[in-house]
Amino acid sequence: MTTSSSERGISLGMPELPAPAYPDDVRARLEADAREVIARYPDSRSALLPLLHLVQSEEGHVTRTGMQFCADVLELTTAEVTAVATFYTMYRRRPSGDYQVGVCTNTLCAVMGGDAIFETLQEHLGVGNGETTDDGKVTLEHIECNAACDYAPVVMVNWEFFDNQTPASAKRLVDDLRAGRDVEPTRGARMCTFKETARILAGFPDERPGAVEESGSAGPASLVGLRLARGEAAPARVVHPRGGPQEKVQDRTVHEPSPTEHLSSHDAPQETSASDPAHPAGPATEEGE
Repeated sequence: MTTSSSERGISLGMPELPAPAYPDDVRARLEADAREVIARYPDSRSALLPLLHLVQSEEGHVTRTGMQFCADVLELTTAEVTAVATFYTMYRRRPSGDYQVGVCTNTLCAVMGGDAIFETLQEHLGVGNGETTDDGKVTLEHIECNAACDYAPVVMVNWEFFDNQTPASAKRLVDDLRAGRDVEPTRGARMCTFKETARILAGFPDERPGAVEESGSAGPASLVGLRLARGEAAPARVVHPRGGPQEKVQDRTVHEPSPTEHLSSHDAPQETSASDPAHPAGPATEEGE
């Protein structure tokens, strides 16, 4: 004896309707951009990743319409496009904010305070992981390693770095984003919206005056190993014992950060575990203690 799907409590549902088409003017514009992207590759299907960024720049996330467009221009099936769009976390599958605020909660950032930052921002913004504030400005998420462990804990906004963060500096950051105030990353060009970022990732130039020159390069902490490998002496760094009198420094060079080491007004190096006894990572100690 067999049982029907309804008797087993399984709902097969109705087939999903085809994705709605882009308006004619939007499709014509996207097709022109797509041709430019596809021309960069010997095999057209290799253009799928940048084309997904392109359609994401149109609506702020990758919609069924966007995936159908990619399938059409690349002569792929929607299943092939969907498989890629759902694999990479950089493609959003639902509406999200103008600013994607990602808190690294991987190993080093977590122990340096990333977990505390993420919990603080959830409470401060009133949203959970992957959720967007009511004003549509900020989407909060925890993210995996950003290869910026030398500046842990790190927060990223639309893939731009905000280094050495604390709960207080992260709250100030999201408040400034929501208020429309100028926000400058620690390393990289000034902020733009997630849609604008997606178009740049699709391979189109950042046309904001001076933005390319602002992009900069690796920060000083990232280059320490390179300098040591070249035989360049690193300046001595003195860490004073906690709770005791400051060590008298004689004939020793104490490293003072240059103005270029922390370029962002939202950078918070003074409140890391090296200077704050109450930091979630605990007080800093001399090597070997």
